[in-house]
Amino acid sequence: MSKANLDKKPAEVAAMFDEVAPTYDITNDFLSLGQSRLWRSRVAKAVAAKSGQTILDLAAGTGSSSAAFAGPGIKVIATDFSEGMLAEGRKRHPELDFRFADATNLPFESGSVDAVTISFGLRNVVDVPKALTEMYRVLKPGGRVVICEFSKVTLPVFRALYNFYLTKVLPTVSGLASKTPEAYSYLAESIVAWPDQAGLAKKLEEAQFTSVGYQNLSFGVVAIHTGFKAGK
Repeated sequence: MSKANLDKKPAEVAAMFDEVAPTYDITNDFLSLGQSRLWRSRVAKAVAAKSGQTILDLAAGTGSSSAAFAGPGIKVIATDFSEGMLAEGRKRHPELDFRFADATNLPFESGSVDAVTISFGLRNVVDVPKALTEMYRVLKPGGRVVICEFSKVTLPVFRALYNFYLTKVLPTVSGLASKTPEAYSYLAESIVAWPDQAGLAKKLEEAQFTSVGYQNLSFGVVAIHTGFKAGK
């Protein structure tokens, strides 16, 4: 396979994820040193799904993130733009509603869901402001957005070590842990190019979300951003 460029051509990114789908979750657990499970639990806590609510999980991949929201009376819609990821997800989580969807043009009615969430997928979207606008549109008044994404390490002493791991160690180790190391080289490069915590918060505010805030996890390796649609 050829690595998707950072200009994020949708077809190339989708093809890349199609190829890594079968081993995606186990490789992520390995490369994150087990932290990915902690991050998913924190996202589920931030979404705080309740009976009677509809939760829209974008870039859901194989459904690992979506499964964390499931519960009595809760409708979970897991979407992705990689058919390979969706196929793998349907096998692993037949209880979930998997649908193909482009984050920049969501096939859902305005004001139809109680929460929209996306974990480690917003970096791969070709037009982030448009995706945020779409998230705002499909939310009910008072609904929340929860974004979990790689961010910038806050501790100077740890930052250099993490950047070395990200740019040197991860691409090398991924060659041993994955049949498609090119995908993880792209992962590292896209993380480096991504805005910091304050930068993403500003994008949410520009998309009209209110009460925007964020919580750093693992010293800022990951950050969970939240915001609300005005009303109710």
